[in-house]
This record gives sequence, structure tokens and C-alpha cells, in this order.
Amino acid sequence: MDSFDIESVIEFFNSRAAAWDEKMVRNEEAISAILDVAGIRAGIDVLDVACGTGVLFPDYFSRGVASLTAIDVAPQMARRAQEKFPQADVICGNVETWPFERKFDAVVVYNAFPHFPDFQRIIRELASLTKPGGRLTVAHGMSLERLRAHHAGAASKISREMLAPEELAALMRRYFIVDTAVSDDEKYVVSGVRV
Repeated sequence: MDSFDIESVIEFFNSRAAAWDEKMVRNEEAISAILDVAGIRAGIDVLDVACGTGVLFPDYFSRGVASLTAIDVAPQMARRAQEKFPQADVICGNVETWPFERKFDAVVVYNAFPHFPDFQRIIRELASLTKPGGRLTVAHGMSLERLRAHHAGAASKISREMLAPEELAALMRRYFIVDTAVSDDEKYVVSGVRV
């Protein structure tokens, strides 16, 4: 689908928030590898974009991050994330228009990138939120092939076809030194350091 509106995205995810955690499948090895590439470590400030119900929050906290800010456009997703993890700063809003007052060491978009209607615009916005020397990571807990098949189903009306890792890396290179662009059986990861 070429375009969709934010209200459709909000409605889709609000309707699924209550059962989201029960349906979540986690591949711990893949998540650990993704967070390693994302540079998630003690003492850093993290922004989790389109955080859902806080799927990665326990992983950030177990790695000792200094702060966790998270944002999701769907109120029910954001509410559940905040209820589960009161120590996180969870914002219900659109990352592309939210007036953040600071930048972050690590910006992570996990299992959500196809739901942004304009890939170039979201990369530009995320670059503006990443500290110089900080890192942006776009990742999914499945291969590109599986990701495309997944978003061709129920989420097709609120998704764009995911770019191949090399294509996303090319979009990011205007702002980042991209050092990881991979899709294998377990994960999809594109990551780079802000210049």
C-alpha cells in the first residue's frame, strides 16, 4: 500500500493492545544480537520508537541504561507500556511531530518500521533525535522475507513493503555511517552511527 493515515494505524494497534503481550513471540538470541548491534549498554539514554506495550523494556533495563524514553502513537499500547514499566518515560504521540527537548545515545525502532508512511521522512526525523556519535537501529525479529509476508496480511492496510537492508542503509547514509545491514533467518537489522 502506498499511503495510509495515522488514524488507521492508531485504530489497528489500539484494537490489539489488550492481547498483544500474550501473542508476542520472542527470540531471545535474536533480540540479544539486535541490542548488541544497537549499542544498548549501561549508562546510555535510549529512545524506543513505536514501543508498543514495552516489549524491549526489560532488555534495556537489564543492560543498565541510564534512561528510557519511549513513544507510541496508539494510546492503548502506550498506556499498557507505562503501566507495566513505571520507571520508563512513555509518551503517547507521533515521533515525527513530538517536541523532544533532547537527543539520545540510541534510537531503536523494533518491529514497527513498515508502519511509517514515508521512510525518508522518518529517517530524517530519527536522525534529528540521535546524538552525534549515537546510533539508530531499525530491527525486526524475523527475516525480510517473513516480514514482507507478515505485513501482507492483516496489517497490509497500515504498512508499506519493507525495504531490503541495503535499500534502508542507503536512505540512512545521509545522516549515519551504516555498519550493519543484514537479514537472516532470525532477524533484520540496519544500524548506523550519527555523523
